[in-house]
Amino acid sequence: MKFTRDESIEFFKEHNKDDMHFRHALAVEAAMKYFARHYGEDEELWGRVGLLHDIDWEITKSVEAGHPVKGGEMLREAGYDEEFVRAVLAHGWDFSGVEPITKMEKTLFTADELTGFVTAVALVRPSKSLMDLEVKSVRKKWKDKAFAKGVDRTVIERGGKLMGESLDWLIEGVISALRPIEKELGLGSASV
Repeated sequence: MKFTRDESIEFFKEHNKDDMHFRHALAVEAAMKYFARHYGEDEELWGRVGLLHDIDWEITKSVEAGHPVKGGEMLREAGYDEEFVRAVLAHGWDFSGVEPITKMEKTLFTADELTGFVTAVALVRPSKSLMDLEVKSVRKKWKDKAFAKGVDRTVIERGGKLMGESLDWLIEGVISALRPIEKELGLGSASV
């Protein structure tokens, strides 16, 4: 990997000042590393893609304003390779026109939204923790269309189909991936 994690974090923070956005980047990084490990892929590459997938968010603030296309341009200019850039573009398939084809691209497409949903479920629990969160609790909130309206469930479902994985398996994976970093995400005892 051309860039270290610290260099990638510094690059992210140059363009994103909101702590909430950094927490989301950390969550997607953790999920990507978890799934890379499962598939026998490059954890560092997958993690870095997860970390930087929204590099342009505070610049564009919307897909209508160019997210993630602007992010792809920024990454290219910084020297990230085409495999990396393509994965970032593919996570915004409907707006970038770049269909997720590789396992990494499909996973990022799915994990981006799913980490947000799982985190939202944890935040409304009395413990505000992932440690006692179970798949059935996430599935219960999944059915509540008024809950986490900003999370596009259809993207997650499409991603699961692309990956050939069940929603329950994906939810379990994201919970497992995020548990070790829950404090960095502002969850559990860190949220009290």
